[in-house]
Amino acid sequence: MPRGDVVRLIPPKSDGREQQGTRLGAILQSDALAPLSTVIVAPTSRSAMQTHFRPGIIIGRDSTKVLVEQLVAIDARRASETVGRVTIEEMWAIDEALSLVVGLH
Repeated sequence: MPRGDVVRLIPPKSDGREQQGTRLGAILQSDALAPLSTVIVAPTSRSAMQTHFRPGIIIGRDSTKVLVEQLVAIDARRASETVGRVTIEEMWAIDEALSLVVGLH
């Protein structure tokens, strides 16, 4: 799973507050870490409030937001199928938001 792929996430079995059901996520982990069994993803949401740290992307014909503030490391097996890929411009916006969220500015 290369950085920038948008994948369908298989939800964990949980009784907690994490959203249930299928969700999409953008792979943000460096390609240099591909051999690891985990991958860092940011979930997406079409209904989340628009903010400067939630860049918009287009998947197919749908507009959605990347929830950079909700980064998570998941077992790579939970990222089932690739459903799209962010453009270079969208990745620049994601990188900018990521820098803001993790305090690299």
